[in-house]
Amino acid sequence: MNTPARLVPLLKQFDQARERLTDRLTGPFVDSGNGTEVAVPSLTDEEYRWEPVPDSWSVRLHSAGPGPGATLLTGAGDWGRDTAPFPHPSPPPFTTLAWRLSHLSELLALRADHTAGNHSLTRADHRVAGDAAGALADFEASAAAWRAALLGADDTALDTVGYSSYPYGSDPEDPFVDVVWWVNQELLHHGAEIALLRDLYRARGHGA
Repeated sequence: MNTPARLVPLLKQFDQARERLTDRLTGPFVDSGNGTEVAVPSLTDEEYRWEPVPDSWSVRLHSAGPGPGATLLTGAGDWGRDTAPFPHPSPPPFTTLAWRLSHLSELLALRADHTAGNHSLTRADHRVAGDAAGALADFEASAAAWRAALLGADDTALDTVGYSSYPYGSDPEDPFVDVVWWVNQELLHHGAEIALLRDLYRARGHGA
């Protein structure tokens, strides 16, 4: 199937954001934005779960229970991600790199399922990784699943309201092309947050 012309730039944006975030997390280099390679170390378990401020939301062992301000840990496996039912705390808690990367992987995997899969996965089904290597593998698998779902969309699908039945957003009320745009924005802004957290981790303890 030919890719619809209006999907092409959105796919390109997704691919570039995905590649840049992956490189930023795994190294050994990431493009600075102007073609210059900047050396970066691969993400470690310590950095993955680093809590730069008190009462951060993160990923934790289910056996340990949720962190401060959270009421439950969502996710399958031994680990879960801090969360609370609506209405969420205000102001929102600070979230760690682990929390943000897990959130990204979950939204990509679940949207892929609710677009081109069984339309059945929930947040409770999504495995949360407690280590950096597992989290990176989950992100790659989730991103690949979402991209494959996009390649199955034709022009009719892009205009179809509810083509994605993802239950944790406005997808059932939105044309699919709007969902594709929104997912790109999620990847871009959480990717930027993760990059900043890596910079802060590298510079920790060097302040006045």
